Amino acid sequence: MTQSTRTVLRNQLNQALAAIKDAWKVMLRRGPSQIQFWFIALAIGIAAGFMALGLRKAIGSLQAYLYDTQDILLLHSHAEKLPWFMVLIIPIVGGLIVGLLLNKFTDDGRVRSVADVIEGAAVTDGRVEVKAGVASFFASLITLSSGGSTGREGPVVHMAGVISTWVSNRIHADGITGRDLLGCAVAAAVSASFNAPIAGALFALEVVLRHFAVHAFAPIVIASVAGTVINRLEYGDVTEFTLDTPGSLQFYVELPAFLILGLICGFVALLLMRSIFFAEDIGSHIQNRLSVPGWLRPAISGAMLGLMAIWFPHIIGVGYETTIRALTGDLVLTTAILFAVTKTVAVAITMGGRMGGGVFSPALMIGALTGLAFGLIATGLLPDVSGTHTLYAFAGMGAVAAAVLGAPISTTLIVFELTGDWQIGLAVMVSVSMSTALASRLVDRSFFLTQLERRNVHLAAGPQAYLLAMLRAGAVMRPIGDDRSITKDEAQALIDQGLCVQASATLEAAMPYFDRDDIPCIPVVIVDDDGHETPVGALYHVDALKAYNRALAATAAEEHS
Repeated sequence: MTQSTRTVLRNQLNQALAAIKDAWKVMLRRGPSQIQFWFIALAIGIAAGFMALGLRKAIGSLQAYLYDTQDILLLHSHAEKLPWFMVLIIPIVGGLIVGLLLNKFTDDGRVRSVADVIEGAAVTDGRVEVKAGVASFFASLITLSSGGSTGREGPVVHMAGVISTWVSNRIHADGITGRDLLGCAVAAAVSASFNAPIAGALFALEVVLRHFAVHAFAPIVIASVAGTVINRLEYGDVTEFTLDTPGSLQFYVELPAFLILGLICGFVALLLMRSIFFAEDIGSHIQNRLSVPGWLRPAISGAMLGLMAIWFPHIIGVGYETTIRALTGDLVLTTAILFAVTKTVAVAITMGGRMGGGVFSPALMIGALTGLAFGLIATGLLPDVSGTHTLYAFAGMGAVAAAVLGAPISTTLIVFELTGDWQIGLAVMVSVSMSTALASRLVDRSFFLTQLERRNVHLAAGPQAYLLAMLRAGAVMRPIGDDRSITKDEAQALIDQGLCVQASATLEAAMPYFDRDDIPCIPVVIVDDDGHETPVGALYHVDALKAYNRALAATAAEEHS
């Protein structure tokens, strides 16, 4: 060994020892607090897991009581045999209770769901509304138990956010910690709901936090595993859908068919999302036009659902029975298409009527029906080169759900974990990629982000679009009297020209003044009860840009830590 080689090896060894010493110092300094945080994540995961399990059990018990059946997995078949007036009355009463509950405990009669949790993660340091969230949880429980046509993932995700908010407020968590705890709670809730630990963790990262920061991964996984354990203690290590005919892919011959299926599912997902938004707009227009009380709106939707359920009982609740029938090929072509159409209408009525619930489970059902219908046509046209039509139902289920959620990674994995069949991966991934690519171009990336965009919360475009709305003019201004600020008289002169913003206004509202009027600063005012504007400071363009840049840097640092 030459002298130069020994020198190189000695330097590398010294660098390795220095790195080990630095790591040891970091562990001594941060290790105890990090371990403590993991225990908090575990506790939140357990609490969120039991909450999700409790909702599932409560829905099952209440459904069994209201529809007088012992097996809720066969609820649709049993509802066909009930007197028609019972099928009609149950969702009306449920909607009336939901309306009264939301009218009392929310300021807008709107059910809180996944979109509000995403907003909380981005805008309010990982916090969500507590009182409205609890009311929404019970409203969704009543909706799903009494004939509403939605899913249970919406209420469990928001209630998980309520749990993490309570903990974050008690420990005075900062924004990063609050968001991490929110991700832990959501991961545990999703995992406990669907017995899907991998998908639960990735759902929290991909959909709610919308980044894959390393520092958040370990606690979120811990919480997700805790939620899964709670599910398996009750239900065992079984998949959500137990299937006998998973099907097989005929090598690569069928891949073009799955590409086409993905595009069709993208359009179906778009139709589902647009139907919900259309129903929401029409419902609000009619409510305002006819002066219908807000508490009565869910009951009216319940009446519409009851009328539909008399002829199409498959729209009731989450719809696992019909989804299983689609995945096992136990439906003919016309029935699959008809069920998909009526389910889409029912979901739009339920959510447009503000009855509560989530959109993921309906998307799974509609996707499975769409995939089955496509598979029946494809295998009928080319039987010699086609596998079984049930494989298309699997792919369709994932493709529609992924397009609605805007989450191709976690949705693909949740389909695998729901079915326990990892051999269908190629078909599912091809269809999911196409549907997501198409639908994300036609809406604001996902159903949830489009919901927020309709409320003027601009998260779809990324932090550069919404961070300005988080910064207040009063927090960035230079006070009147400061040597670096304008005088009171100068401020009043600008106010007289109509150039001013209130101290509570955001930088998003203030920045257009700089672009339009080409001025270095704008007065910040406080408006009294008489409407008089008193200048208290000046917002300088350069200060606003600096604050914006700091917020962008902090967000980037968190996402890459």
